[in-house]
Amino acid sequence: MAGGLVALFDDVAVLARAAAASVDDIGAAAGRASVKAAGVVVDDTAVTPQYVHGLAAEREIPIIKRIALGSLRNKLVIILPAILLLSQFLPFLLTPILMVGGAYLCYEGAEKVWHKLSGHSEAHGSVEQALPDEKTIVTGAVRTDFILSAEIMVISLNEVADEGFWSRAVILAVVAVGITILVYGVVGLIVKMDDVGLSLSQRPGKGISRFGHGLVKAMPRLLTALTVVGTAAMLWVGGHILLVGSDELGLHAVYGAVHHLEELAHDATGALGGVVGWLVNTVASALVGLVVGALIVLVMNLTVHRRKSAASH
Repeated sequence: MAGGLVALFDDVAVLARAAAASVDDIGAAAGRASVKAAGVVVDDTAVTPQYVHGLAAEREIPIIKRIALGSLRNKLVIILPAILLLSQFLPFLLTPILMVGGAYLCYEGAEKVWHKLSGHSEAHGSVEQALPDEKTIVTGAVRTDFILSAEIMVISLNEVADEGFWSRAVILAVVAVGITILVYGVVGLIVKMDDVGLSLSQRPGKGISRFGHGLVKAMPRLLTALTVVGTAAMLWVGGHILLVGSDELGLHAVYGAVHHLEELAHDATGALGGVVGWLVNTVASALVGLVVGALIVLVMNLTVHRRKSAASH
């Protein structure tokens, strides 16, 4: 009896060690996948604050919470099952689907640039600030997040492609939850920093009060800058998706030209080669995104938007 118990305890210990090792492996794999997707995570963090810019302070966190829940639903309910099934049975469809999402990001970014250049953004902005439609804000943010989340999840999937099906599922679920908490936690901190500054400005102590006033004055500029960064990020990520996707589909010309420019910049700048090469690739991707997005905006203005305008009149 005692020997049986000892053997049972040994078996339990072996299973526990195996489970611990499996958890460690999943954590390490999720960490590697998250690092590879870090660029898109930064873009997601930059894009989101623009959706609450100009809203009443008490509505900012509730709206961010709704967007975060929508983002998590995107990742776990739609994107994760879809990419797992596609990678298992129809892997060749992942790239074209991702390119469609990249084209949508290019369109969103180019449309914002067009509104800014044409002066439409001021007119629309005054209406939105006077009477914000929270449902529209959340829907638009979750829709844009869907594309960025898909990019994050596909990049992460590529990093764990050698794992088994269920291991991939668990690792990607961990990545989805972790990145969503990280992105929207940072977004929440960014949009509430003005409240923190106001609180500090009312505290005793000249240095603390001055710092608080400076923080309050700086936050509108930071949010405006993040709006610009978010638009640039849409063009960059969308353009990069299209460049890489076209190369994978056998259309090597544009990707090859950008890669050649990146290598030239890298070789010409010595110790700064890595940074300069990355900047060249980023700017080129954003220009590709702007061109593609502008073409889609033109087509939409000549077709869908024109019909809507005619119907409204």
